[in-house]
Amino acid sequence: MAYSEAFLETPPTREAVDAQHGPLVVEFGTPWCGHCKAAMSHVAAAFANYPQVAHLRIEDGPGQRLGRSFGVKLWPTLVFLRDGVEVARLVRPTDTDAIDEALARIA
Repeated sequence: MAYSEAFLETPPTREAVDAQHGPLVVEFGTPWCGHCKAAMSHVAAAFANYPQVAHLRIEDGPGQRLGRSFGVKLWPTLVFLRDGVEVARLVRPTDTDAIDEALARIA
């Protein structure tokens, strides 16, 4: 499970995310969000250097428990985890470098 362009409409549980071993990025947003669309190319470019990092793109919105459990307020929000522990977080990233730096911290 490496970089994913598709949003998951049915997210995993928080327990399942917390139980993941190794590096994982959980990205919260929606397919229609302008900020999400703008960040997509930066996220894809950064992930090209880290094929070993798993990526979950979660379709978020009102009533979505996973996003609420991570305290997501703006889209896109990228949560960088290592063995289920948050190491970094980016909200509305606008360049590849910031994403690359956060990926390097978990890879």
